[in-house]
Amino acid sequence: MKALIQRVKGASVEVEGRRVGAIDQGILALIGVEKQDDEARADKLLHKLLHYRIFSDASGKMNLDLQQVEGGLLLVSQFTLAADTGKGLRPSFSSAAAPNDGQRLYRYLLGQAEKRWPKVAKGEFGADMQVSLINDGPVTFLLET
Repeated sequence: MKALIQRVKGASVEVEGRRVGAIDQGILALIGVEKQDDEARADKLLHKLLHYRIFSDASGKMNLDLQQVEGGLLLVSQFTLAADTGKGLRPSFSSAAAPNDGQRLYRYLLGQAEKRWPKVAKGEFGADMQVSLINDGPVTFLLET
């Protein structure tokens, strides 16, 4: 699994003009599911999302994780993260999970996140979403499991 994470001061997701998820300070995580992914990889990714130290401490160093700053976690499915961009000028999605498998693992990740952290919001799998954010830093990382 892949997650493009951004440290945000706030982020939200809209589908057809209605807000389906929003957080204040925290992490916006765009989630890509690939063919070889399974629940174990989702669990490993969730551990990283909750414990990755990208928030500044009193000295301005990235030493604090999401839980230490009591931030929100916004999970948004992002099919295009699974693209192979190594050849040519058009992405290939041959490594992406089938839609049913992608949805199942995204929902699994979301369910596990909601069990472990009270401040979880979500996008809508497969929908045409409009994502708004205030990137803090900017701070952006690609996590892979």
